[in-house]
Formats: sequence, structure tokens, C-alpha cells
Amino acid sequence: MLARTADNLYWFARYVERADHVARIIEATSRLAALPRAYGGATSEWESALISSGVIERFNKTGREINEANAIAFLVVDTENPSSIHSCMEAARRNARAVRTALTIETWEAVNAAWLELLRYERERAKGRGLERDDLGRFLALVKKMALDVDGSAYRMMLRSEAFYFMRLGHFVERADNTARLLDVKYHVLLPDNEAVGGSLDYFQWSAILRAVSANTAYHWVYRESVKPWLVADLLILRAEMPRSLTACYENIVRWLDLLARDYGRQGKAQRHAHAMLAKLQAADLKIIFQNGLHEFIEGFIADNDRLDIVMAEQYLVH
Repeated sequence: MLARTADNLYWFARYVERADHVARIIEATSRLAALPRAYGGATSEWESALISSGVIERFNKTGREINEANAIAFLVVDTENPSSIHSCMEAARRNARAVRTALTIETWEAVNAAWLELLRYERERAKGRGLERDDLGRFLALVKKMALDVDGSAYRMMLRSEAFYFMRLGHFVERADNTARLLDVKYHVLLPDNEAVGGSLDYFQWSAILRAVSANTAYHWVYRESVKPWLVADLLILRAEMPRSLTACYENIVRWLDLLARDYGRQGKAQRHAHAMLAKLQAADLKIIFQNGLHEFIEGFIADNDRLDIVMAEQYLVH
């Protein structure tokens, strides 16, 4: 397979997963912002949404105030934000169009239909009718449905070949990054200084995080008790049966990289790096992670995940 084709497929999947993540972040933040409060936190929920999306520095350069309207506009429609839903959908469609023959008809139609709906939504906004709460909710639901349709159509219908493997890799590399950032922001940013860990606000915030990754039911199924920060971290870092956990992501990354190595006839830096990361996650102990600092653990993981992206590009995507 041409490196350019592999790159298009890899980034197509990453941008679809990122659009889904941003939609979920907006939904979760809207719930948190609606909570009654009797405190003056140093950081707002909408600032945490911008941080977890990795765009806080870019937003600050605009000089705009951090509030609900400005944050949502920046995360949904701002073309200057490379991680806005608009930018992700445009990039996903562009990459999909470049390799349309490698995708199923259903996969292409899911992306194209969502893109056309985004343009309609933005036309309504230009007339002063966009970003209303009900309209926004329907639009975010559409973005999440698009991601599910892309994932489902690829998984059910694509030939198990290099094209499928590169899409799966993009999907799980992006998902791992998103889960890690979401955990880090909640633990170090969201809870105000005058609120206790384990308090009512902390409970509702962790519950919102679980809903953001569709893990609320899974949490109660696994632990059968009230929401506790260390158990949420356990679920989203170490539990391989949780599809969005870091361990589950790396089990999948290792699987698809090993299949690529089989087809190409050789292992490389990407396989070695992914195997090392998976071994580290499987050997990790939650108590030690918290003793040494969850933030430090997540920072190290994000750096290692970024490194995997680089070595995969060197090995397969750039020639």
C-alpha cells in the first residue's frame, strides 16, 4: 500500500474519533455547567473543556472571554481551531475522499451526510439561529452517530487488510489520547480548591466524565458501588474489558500493528514501542500510580502515545 494511502486512512479514523470526543466533551461540560454551585472556582468547566480538547492555548490567543457561548463556538465551528468539529469533519471527509475506493459505501455516506448536515447547521447559525441548546444537542447526537456508523460499517464490512489495519490504528491511537486527557483534566483542573475530593460536586463531575465516555453503566456493572475517583481511574486506565481504557486501546494497537508486521514480513520500532507500552500498562498498579501522581502518569502516557504516532509515521506513513 502507498504510504500516502495509509496516511489518509490513518488520519481519517483519527479525525472521526476526535470529532466524536469533542462532541462528548461539550455534552459533559454542559451537564457540569448546569450544576448549582456556591463556590468561586479558579477555573471554569468550559476552560476544562478547552484544555481536554488540547486547544486552550490557541483559544487564549483569540483574546475572547472563556464562557459557554465562546467555548462552544470555538469547539464546534471555528475553522481556526484544527480540533473543532468543523475542522475534524472537513479533514475526515477530505482524507476519506482521497481513498474512497478503499472504504465501504456506508462509511463514505456516513461521513458525507454528517458533513452536509454540519454545513446546514452553520448556515442556520449565520442567520442567528445556530447554537441554540436543542439544536446543539441534536447536532452533537448526529456527530456521535456518524462516528458509530463509520466504526460499525468499517468493522462489519471492510476487508481485513492493510486499509482496515491503518484505520483501526488511527482510531485507537486517538482514543487513547482522548481518554488520557479527559482523566488528567478532571483530576487536576475541574475540582475547585474549596471542594473536597469525594464530595457531592466531585461525585457529579466524575459521573459526567463516565457519561462522556459512555461508561456509567459499565462502571456500576464492574464495581457495584458509588462513583469513586480511584475506581474511575482504574476503569479508564487498567480495565481491558472497558473499550475506551488505555489498556484496551493498546491491546488493539498491538493487535493491528502485529498484523501489519505479518503482512509486511518484519517487525519495527512501532511494534516494539507499542508492545512496551502495553506491558507497562498491564504491569501497572493503581495504588502506585496515585502515590507517584496520576498527572505525572498521564503526562508520560500522552508523551509515549505521541511517540508511537511518530515512529508509525516513520515506519509506514512517510516515504
